[in-house]
Amino acid sequence: MLKLENIHSYYGKSHVLEGVSLQVEAGELVTLLGRNGAGKTTTLKSIVGLVDTRQGNITFNGHDIRGMQPFRIARQGIALVPEHRGIFGILSVEENLRIATRKQSRWQLGDIYRWFPRLEERRRNSGNALSGGEQQMLAIARALLNDPKILLLDEPTEGLAPVIVDEIIKILTAIREEGLPVLLVEQNLRVCEAVADRHYILEQGQVVYQGRADAFKADPAIRDRYLALSA
Repeated sequence: MLKLENIHSYYGKSHVLEGVSLQVEAGELVTLLGRNGAGKTTTLKSIVGLVDTRQGNITFNGHDIRGMQPFRIARQGIALVPEHRGIFGILSVEENLRIATRKQSRWQLGDIYRWFPRLEERRRNSGNALSGGEQQMLAIARALLNDPKILLLDEPTEGLAPVIVDEIIKILTAIREEGLPVLLVEQNLRVCEAVADRHYILEQGQVVYQGRADAFKADPAIRDRYLALSA
C-alpha cells in the first residue's frame, strides 16, 4: 500500500528525517508517535510532496510518488488532514463538504451526516462558528468525500475536550472498520491504543521502534524511554 524506504527530508539546510522507513498495509491503522520535534509531521508532509525529500523511496500501490507535485499525489488517493485543519471559515459546513464531494466516492453527503450528526445539525453554520472538535470532524469528513485510498491524520485530537476525543475515537474506529488505511500522528496514547494495529516511534528523525499494538501496550518501558517527557 504505502511504503517509505530510507527517506531523508530537509527544510532548507536542516536535515530533519534521517532514513525513515515505514509502511501501511491495506486496511491498517498505523500510528506515528514521538516527542515534539521528532519529525512526525515532516513525515506526513514528505509523503504528500510538501517537503524537500532528497533521498529514499516513497511508493503508493506500487507507484513511485517521491518528487511528484502535491496535487498529483492527491490524485493518487492520498488525503492529508493537517493539524491546522484547513477548512474554509467563511463557508458554511455544507459548502465546505460539497466542494470536496466526488461522484465516484464511496462516501457521499448522506453518509457523512450519518457518521457526523453534529455536522448535519450545524450544516448552515460557517466554519469559523464551529468549535475546535467540530472543525476537526469537518476536516475529516471533507477528506472522506474526496474518495481517499489512504488517510493521513496529523494530531486530530490536540486541544480537544475528552468527550470530543471519545467521538474522534469512534470515528477512527468506524473508518478502520470500513477498510480505509490510516496513518495517524497522535500524542494521546489513549487514542492510539484504542484504534491502532501497529505503532512506529520517531526520535530525532529516525524510527527507533516499531511493533504491533498488543506488544506496545504490554511494554511500558518503551513508552517511558521514547515518549515520556524529559526532565
